[in-house]
Parts: sequence; C-alpha cells; structure tokens
Amino acid sequence: MSEPDRVLRTLTRAQGANQLLVDGSIEPAGFSLAFEEVPVLVDGFSRMVRTLEFDVSEMALTTYLTAREHGVAFTALPIFLVRGFHHGAILYNTRSGIRTPADLEGRRVGVNRGYTVTTGVWARGILSAEYGVDLGRVTWVLSGHEHVDTYVPPPNVEPAGQGTDLAAMLIAGDIDAVIGVNVDHPDVAPLISEPQEAAMTALLRRNFYPINHLIVVKDSVLQRHPAVASALFDAFAEAKLRYVDRLRAGDVSSATDRLYARVLQATGADPLPYGVEPNRAMLEELIGYALSQHILTRRVEVDEMFAPATVALTA
Repeated sequence: MSEPDRVLRTLTRAQGANQLLVDGSIEPAGFSLAFEEVPVLVDGFSRMVRTLEFDVSEMALTTYLTAREHGVAFTALPIFLVRGFHHGAILYNTRSGIRTPADLEGRRVGVNRGYTVTTGVWARGILSAEYGVDLGRVTWVLSGHEHVDTYVPPPNVEPAGQGTDLAAMLIAGDIDAVIGVNVDHPDVAPLISEPQEAAMTALLRRNFYPINHLIVVKDSVLQRHPAVASALFDAFAEAKLRYVDRLRAGDVSSATDRLYARVLQATGADPLPYGVEPNRAMLEELIGYALSQHILTRRVEVDEMFAPATVALTA
C-alpha cells in the first residue's frame, strides 16, 4: 500500500499510449497514480496552471512554455503523449476572395480559445515557415481565454467576445478563416489544399511532426521525491511501448490509432518517441515559433525545460 504522499493525483485523458497506466496494469515504481478526467481536458490545464491542483498533469506544450516563463511551479518530463498534423487546422470562407495562404494578410482569422493554444502556434508556424505569411499583418480573433492569465498577447490579437461562435462568424463572413474549429458548411474549405498529403510530405521531407501534449509534475512533488521523475518516465514509456507494439500488430481502432499507424507505416519508426534527444528538433522549432509569435520573450534551452533526471532518458 502506497504512503499517502506517494499517491499522485494525476490529470490525463485516457488514450492508447497511457491506457495501461490508467487501468492500473502498469504503475510507476514506488508510487501510485490516482487518475482524474476532466470532461473538457483543456479546462484541467487551466486549473493546473492557476492553482497547481494536480501532482501530475497532461499539459499542452505551449501552455507549459508560457507557464514556465511566468513562474508556474511545475516542470515537464519528456513524455510526449499527443502529436498530430496541423496543415488541415486552417479553414477559410471560399467567398472571402482568399486564394492562397498569403491572402490572409490584412484579414481577420479566428483562433479556437487562446492565442497560446498549441494547435494555433503550430498552424501559424506552418503558414509563416512554409507559405511565407507575415503573421504580424493578420488580426487574430480569439474565442476564449489564455490558460496563463498573466500572459498579454501582441496588439494584433483581439477577443471575439463572450459567447461568440467562430464557426458561425466564419460562415457569416465576420472572419475570413479560422484555426482549430470544425466547420461543416459548403462555403468552408481547408486553406491548404490536400492537407493530409501536405502534412505527410513535411514529415517525410524534413521530419516535421508536431508535439501537442507532454507531462508536467508539480515542483514540490519533484523536490519531495527525487525518484519520481524517472519512475514516471519509465512507467509511461512502458505503457507507450506496449501500445506501439499493438499498432505494429495492426490493432487499430480509433482515429488517433490510425494517425499513429500511418506515421509508423510511412517512417518505420516509433510514432510516439519519448525523450529529449529524439524530439530536440521539434522542440527547437516550437520554441522558435513561440518567440516569433510573441508568446515567449526569451529563448528557452531545450534541456532546461525538463526535470534533470529525465534529460538523458529515451523510449
């Protein structure tokens, strides 16, 4: 039986890579995880950032970088639970006169929730790096709030207003495009044509494979239990490796499974690599995007993002 302070209150969404932890099949050595699911996971991110409600938490990557700069007392482990492609996250109104991504300049573009939302950061990075869009010449219209409430966005960012619906605004022409919102309407289409093919091309040509979520641990827990960081890494890694074995065997049932299975088939490599070194290039790219988009004010060294005991670990 675990001592009370070795039972870690843990926020995550049950998914393939962590399912064996959530169902208790795997436990970190010397600790137990008391899992909680918040109906809307991103609401849990806000609670963790603002009140340190959990001992261990899944966390959006850019939210972590922003929180870190603003002094929030948690530290990441290089456990990258969620990855994805974002070329298809940008939709536009086909009646707007937009023909190419560069036509977004001078327009109003909605962003689901906050400016620091990781999908938005990756999507804007794609627009800038691959299509030459001057992000400073776009007005970004937000439907929600920032997880880190002390963050102040740049002047070309504005709120849509309480209770507004970005999908309805896009259809009505009140905004010209939107990031991170599903819209099913005949006047709405992906801005980047054949987005899945564009994403796979970026993966195969330059290993562009965005990270969305990682794991953070409250600093007080890391200080009280020096062994917890490596114990958590090892447990999450074991659960993930068994999941990847399932994917290799063709056990694919969800849309997320299919995405990772497609990456596995295309590259022959583990679609969810954990550890700093296998992910250094992607982390550097995200940090660069966060700097250029005025989310961070100073560069972060990749190794300094993570608990020291985990920097050399890979899985």
